Amino acid sequence: MGRPSALCKLGAKRVRAVRCRGGNMKYRGLRVDAGNFAWGSENCTKKVRLLDVVYNATSNELVRTKTLTKNTIVQIDAQPYLQWYSKKYGVDLRKKGKKGAAAAAAKDAEVPEEKKSRHVIFKLKAREAKQKMDPAVEEQFQSGRLLASIASRPGQSGRCDGYVLEGEELTFYKRKLEKKKKQ
Repeated sequence: MGRPSALCKLGAKRVRAVRCRGGNMKYRGLRVDAGNFAWGSENCTKKVRLLDVVYNATSNELVRTKTLTKNTIVQIDAQPYLQWYSKKYGVDLRKKGKKGAAAAAAKDAEVPEEKKSRHVIFKLKAREAKQKMDPAVEEQFQSGRLLASIASRPGQSGRCDGYVLEGEELTFYKRKLEKKKKQ
């Protein structure tokens, strides 16, 4: 049943249902603009907007045309993760380092947004003491965009799901992007 490839692009969601062998259905993703992305180290998954395609190992043509395939590196909106992180740890990641956290706390003291019970305050302090974050990921949060990899096959499933890049994988792709900028 050779069909032409879907070549799923970045844009307003457009998905077509295609009948396959055995009466099963495939959902041909023609355009996708959002997806579920997991933040592995924090065990958190959020639905986020896809902002841009930045790297594809197969071809630079796929980056230029903003084509979404499996293992494409994309930039996603960091806002849902920022909101979740500030709710769980009481820390604003847009501020830089420990000073930023202290400045955010001082700002919160000036403008009381919501009252927190003593129990909640101690719970947040305990979580914050245990919390450690990769400096490269923290740097990305300040820009409001995170690098992520697509794990699903958007042209086959009509969904664009993946995970936020961290650790060695993040440094690898950052190096690749720097090399690409220099050329």
